Amino acid sequence: MRRNILTGLAAVLLLVSCNNNEKMLDSLADYNNAKEAKGYHFGDKLDLPKEVTDHAESISISFGDKETANLVVDPQFFGLGDNEVVFVIKTKNGETLNQDATINVFAKSPEQNLSYTILADYPHDPTFFVEGFLAEGNTIYESDGLKGASQLIKYTLGSTTPTMVKKQPADIFSEGCAIVGDKIYQLTYQNKIGFVYHKNTLEKLSEFPLPNVIGEGWGLTYDGKNLIATDGSKNLYFLDTDNPSKVVKTVSVAGNTETYDKLNELEYHHGFIYANVWFKPVILKINPETGEVVGKFDFTQITKENNQGNEENVLNGIAFKGENMLVTGKNWPKIYEVAIK
Repeated sequence: MRRNILTGLAAVLLLVSCNNNEKMLDSLADYNNAKEAKGYHFGDKLDLPKEVTDHAESISISFGDKETANLVVDPQFFGLGDNEVVFVIKTKNGETLNQDATINVFAKSPEQNLSYTILADYPHDPTFFVEGFLAEGNTIYESDGLKGASQLIKYTLGSTTPTMVKKQPADIFSEGCAIVGDKIYQLTYQNKIGFVYHKNTLEKLSEFPLPNVIGEGWGLTYDGKNLIATDGSKNLYFLDTDNPSKVVKTVSVAGNTETYDKLNELEYHHGFIYANVWFKPVILKINPETGEVVGKFDFTQITKENNQGNEENVLNGIAFKGENMLVTGKNWPKIYEVAIK
């Protein structure tokens, strides 16, 4: 009889424990879902529901290779944008519960809407599928994509005839490029390699494997110390110029209310990174130290005027001619010179 009573009590306790665990996880899921769109900012505290905290001995957040019991959004653990984490809850009755969650972290200050004035426009060969775009004075270096049509070219602003052409093998899809001293570094889309050329002759000097973390090559620029690459995600990858296969650091990009992924063609100018966003007629101004988007240019009108009704002909080309910005796009017939206000 006593054994039956003890067995019955154990079953009741187990049922209560299961119910408490289920309520804790449901409550945590509801909380996470409610916060996902609104997001957090660095320094915010995660105020978890009482259903969780009242029954938890300890709560920590796991990032896979690291874990913290500090329920504050600390940049030591969190990056801007979406952070895939696991809540690890040790209950007061000795059980361990895990729940996956996405914690979005946004920039504290809203990005400014930046204005500009169009000063001039120049002809551009509309057969060129622009992936990388550079300027040194009136000399343009351009990396054009598509298999069978990829090339690195050099021409004078205002002319549509290249003064120098480096054709790529038919299986290569060229992407972003950057100038470092007398060299041009160029990414490829899915070939997992990059090339190094002599700037004056476009002679290929060497090639290098892309870092494993970079799934695809998209944009590339140089900040005076590191090459900075994009791969279509929210990330900026800082690469060792002497060994571009090595990632020095990774910075995630976000604005005040959204994460920006599909970062594409890049340009570094006066301490900021300017980035195209694939399929959006905007150029972002990004603080490279934090990944915060501090400003945004809207080029909707000139995109409509130049994409010839083809949505694939996106805005994708940023360079600087002195203090003025040059912008163009894939298969666009024009390059625009704009003064930033």
